[in-house]
Amino acid sequence: MKYSQYIGIFSAIALVVVCTLPWIYIPSLQIYLTGINGKASSELNFGSQIRSHGLFATIMIICFYVSRIWSKRLNVFLGAINLAWAFKNFLIFSMCRGGECPEKQIALYLLILFAGIMFVMSLLPKLDVKR
Repeated sequence: MKYSQYIGIFSAIALVVVCTLPWIYIPSLQIYLTGINGKASSELNFGSQIRSHGLFATIMIICFYVSRIWSKRLNVFLGAINLAWAFKNFLIFSMCRGGECPEKQIALYLLILFAGIMFVMSLLPKLDVKR
């Protein structure tokens, strides 16, 4: 694709922005959990997920810019890890605990969407073929 690298870069930036939005709402505690603040109580702490997604997104943006075969291969690998990490976050954050299920917000779905777009765009590199 002609614009796959730009779409991948936009998706990486959007993924980091989605980490700042509320992912779930826990009605009993009356709090929203995000990718930055994952601590609901002393027993329920998910950590700061923006660190891992931000690291993967930053390296992937650099690999989208570099026009070398090793960077495109690294991009596919990191895209798969980032997608798996986003899927793990979706499962962990949306899991019911103690008979109470959190309310999923739209940002949790956008997390999976942008990680998936980043992975697909990493599979479509723009490389000049030498003859």
